[in-house]
Amino acid sequence: MDNFELICPAGTPAALRAAVDAGADAVYLGFRDETNARNFPGLNFTRQDVADAVDYAHARRVEVYVAINTYPQAGNLGPWQKAVDDAARLKVDAVILADPGLLAYAAKRHPDLRLHLSVQASAANVEAIRLYRDAFGVRRVVLPRVLTVPEIAKLNAEIDIETEVFVFGGLCPMAEGRCSLSSYATGLSPNKQGVCSPANHVRYEQRGGALASTLGGFTINVFGEGEQAGYPTLCKGRFVAGDGPAYLFEEPTSLNAMDLLPELKAAGVRALKIEGRQRGKAYIAAVVRAYREALESFAAGRPVPHIDLQAMVEGGTQTTGAYTRGWR
Repeated sequence: MDNFELICPAGTPAALRAAVDAGADAVYLGFRDETNARNFPGLNFTRQDVADAVDYAHARRVEVYVAINTYPQAGNLGPWQKAVDDAARLKVDAVILADPGLLAYAAKRHPDLRLHLSVQASAANVEAIRLYRDAFGVRRVVLPRVLTVPEIAKLNAEIDIETEVFVFGGLCPMAEGRCSLSSYATGLSPNKQGVCSPANHVRYEQRGGALASTLGGFTINVFGEGEQAGYPTLCKGRFVAGDGPAYLFEEPTSLNAMDLLPELKAAGVRALKIEGRQRGKAYIAAVVRAYREALESFAAGRPVPHIDLQAMVEGGTQTTGAYTRGWR
């Protein structure tokens, strides 16, 4: 039985080194532009940064994947195609793509470049995954965070390419690639500009004894005294409807599927992804080290340990998400 592959985030070169040193099997990152879904100031890699990252990671038998997972806009394909060309030139181990046109370009232009299908493509059924395999030679699909473990097992039984699932970090309740909430509030979206709830549209203001968070002029949440104030993303906003204010889309919480490692292995999952390219190197090191310890115990036939990651989770709460349908 093959071991899981542990895929870890890197928003900066320092975070990449932290992930590699803490036990990642592969690290995913993005170029410093709109071609990836984490296009935030201070994050991401120059071409030289990626070259250095590949050298550092490969010297330690760790792979590097480049996410080019936003959608090119009409008449402006150049930055996305150049990103694919540069990733191939820099000898990364795979590119993570979502747009069918870009997949076609990469498959034709770089036939030896390994293609992974981004979660941004929202491929969650057998027919969709087979289409990407047959049309473009996709070798792995990152599944959206809307499937249960039995649904993943059923899907894996009917396809012959690898699947990768999220196990820790931010929990997007939408089928990724189909969310327009950020665009509604700010005019900028993760799908086109690579930003969800961009920081320059965020404001915090005192309202009496309460703290209000706003995004693009919309009030996203109002926090009482002593209440932990989270970052204002629309999907985790608290809105008034019916009987009063409530988290209508999603609670501010983090995914943690460490306890489900046996079930995910039995379901045929190949790779486990930690979310968090916006996180610092201390966070990356702590989470990656914890998951490496858990995976080594599991691979050795020992029980999965209960490692405390409470300090790393959003809002002080964690969930197994849709895997057990327990988070709503």
